[in-house]
Amino acid sequence: MSQILFAGAIGLFLTLIGTPLLIKLLARKGYGQFIRDDGPRGHHGKRGTPTMGGIAFIMATLIAYALTKVLTSSQPTLSGVLVLFLMAGMGLVGFLDDYIKIVKQRSLGLRAKAKMLGQLIVGIAFAVLSLNFADSRGQTPASDRLSFVTDFGWSITPVLFVVWALFMILAMSNGVNLTDGLDGLATGASVMVFGAYTFIGLWQFQEACANATSLTNPNACFEVRDPLDLAVVASALMGSCFGFLWWNTSPAKIFMGDTGSLALGGALAGLAICSRTELLLAILGGLFVLITMSVVIQVGSFKMTRKRVFRMAPLQHHFELKGWSEVLVVVRFWIIQGMCVIVGLGLFYAGWAAGK
Repeated sequence: MSQILFAGAIGLFLTLIGTPLLIKLLARKGYGQFIRDDGPRGHHGKRGTPTMGGIAFIMATLIAYALTKVLTSSQPTLSGVLVLFLMAGMGLVGFLDDYIKIVKQRSLGLRAKAKMLGQLIVGIAFAVLSLNFADSRGQTPASDRLSFVTDFGWSITPVLFVVWALFMILAMSNGVNLTDGLDGLATGASVMVFGAYTFIGLWQFQEACANATSLTNPNACFEVRDPLDLAVVASALMGSCFGFLWWNTSPAKIFMGDTGSLALGGALAGLAICSRTELLLAILGGLFVLITMSVVIQVGSFKMTRKRVFRMAPLQHHFELKGWSEVLVVVRFWIIQGMCVIVGLGLFYAGWAAGK
C-alpha cells in the first residue's frame, strides 16, 4: 500500500513543480501549438500555447516509479516495466510527430506510414515480450486468452494475441489523441481511468490465487502476474496526470500534444492487457470510445451519403459549435467518464463476487 501512496504523491509533486519549468523552456524555444484553420473559431486564440507537455507526466511517472522502488526497497517487476516501456515508446513516437509539426512547420507531423510504423514497432515489442518470461507460478505478464474481468475462453494463439494487442494499443492511443481537443479533457478523463486501475491492481493483489489460504472468495481468485506493481504504475500515472491537469485545465498553459496522448493511450492499453481486463477497458475508458466512434460515424456517413451526422467531429467540437462553452463541454464529458468508471468498477466487482 505504501508503494501506491508514494508513487501517486511523487508523480503529483513532480508535475506540479516540473510542468511550469517545461512551459518556460518550450515558450523560450517557440514550441507553440499549431491550430487548424477549419477548427472552432474559439480555438484560434490558443495558437502558440506550448505543446509537447506530455514530456512532463511521462518523466514524472518514470521517476516516481523508480523513486518508489528505492524508498520502499522493493524490486521492479516485468509487468510494471513493460507498461512503462509501452507508455514511453508511444510517447517517443508522439514526440517525433509534435517536433516535426513545430520545427518543420508541417501541420500533419510525421507521415502517416512513419507514424504507424513507429507505433507498430513499439506495440509488437510489448506484445511479444509480455507473453514471455514466466514467473515461478508460470504466469507471464499477458495471456493469449481474451479477458473481461479475468481471462476466459480458449487461447487465441500468440500470433492473434499480438494482432489483438496492437489493435488495443492503436485504438486507445488514437482514442486519447482524438479526445485531447479541449483544455483538460483528456487529462481529467485519464486520471479517472488510472484511478480505477489503481483500485483493480490492489484488489487483484489482495485476492490473488497465490494467497489461496486467505482469500475472501476462494472461487474467484486472480491469476495476474504482478498486480500490486501494476497498481503502483497506475498510481504514478494518476498522480502525474493530476499535477499536469493543474496547468492543462482551462485556460491551458500547456498542451500534452501527441507526445502525451499516445503515451496515455499506450499506458491504458498496457494496464488492461497485463491486468487481464482487456474488454473491460472499453467501459472504463468509455469517453474515449464514444469520441472515437463519433469520428468513425462522421467519416462513414460522409463517405456513404455525403452528409454529416455531427456539425464537426470529434464529438466535443460538435457541442462547441452548438454554443456550449469549452468548460461546459469538458465538465459534462468528465461526468460521462466518471459514470463509465463507476459502471466498469461495478462490473469488475460483480464479476469477482459471482466467482467470475
